[in-house]
Amino acid sequence: MKIIHFSDPHAGGPAEDWLAYLDKRWVGVFNYRFRRKFRHDLGKLERAVAYILDRKPEVAVCTGDLTSSGQPGEFERVRSILRPLRESSIPVLYLPGNHDCYVRRPKCVRAVNEMVEYLSRGDYRFSELPLVRRYGGVEFLLLNCSRPSNLLCSWGFVDPRDADWIADYCRQPRTGPRLLLSHYPMLEDHPVLRLRHRLFGQRRLVELLRSGRIDLSLCGHVHRPYRRVDGSGRGEVCAGSVTRNGTLFEIDYDPVADGFTIELVELD
Repeated sequence: MKIIHFSDPHAGGPAEDWLAYLDKRWVGVFNYRFRRKFRHDLGKLERAVAYILDRKPEVAVCTGDLTSSGQPGEFERVRSILRPLRESSIPVLYLPGNHDCYVRRPKCVRAVNEMVEYLSRGDYRFSELPLVRRYGGVEFLLLNCSRPSNLLCSWGFVDPRDADWIADYCRQPRTGPRLLLSHYPMLEDHPVLRLRHRLFGQRRLVELLRSGRIDLSLCGHVHRPYRRVDGSGRGEVCAGSVTRNGTLFEIDYDPVADGFTIELVELD
């Protein structure tokens, strides 16, 4: 069972309407114009798509932040790059990030909802999360932690009802290893230092992860890739930003050994 995991392309662009200067979008536009534009290269996302198509995994996972400020034009830029992957036979599991859910403007909300349905080929909607999908004997638990927050922060939130749903699901007999997919890391080394960027409400999910009822957490949000796993490959993997680092993770599950092999792939 092969999984390829990438995250955080951060396609950006100018403000698409004057209302962007009255909500949080101006922060994302400013950040892109003076910082991300020089750090993130969408050509690396094109190489990631080509690599995935060549390797033909059973599943491709994208843990969010396709855009910089959740504007429809930004989604269109990344949609054109992802189209060959979407039109392949490889299932794509996409979890929106905080930058994809940047504001509550109707056209921005509509754009992220359409992208979820587009990449899943209509298999699921954003409003249906959390949910479970099964491929190759692996259970994928899809969780949304992203929603608009205040002007200065990139907070994520685990809804208590979603945590209850996942905890109840993990009490059921398993059919294979369980992977939790979300934009935000569950395991945070420096929650105080990262207060502006942290996730709230994940305590029960961390307990499930540490007790082995969830085998592996796949996430993004943090732009430097990392893997915090034990000898069997269980723990947490953050894909980082594919357009900043030119990297993704290739994850193989061996049912005989009941373990994961996790390889950082450098596309450059």
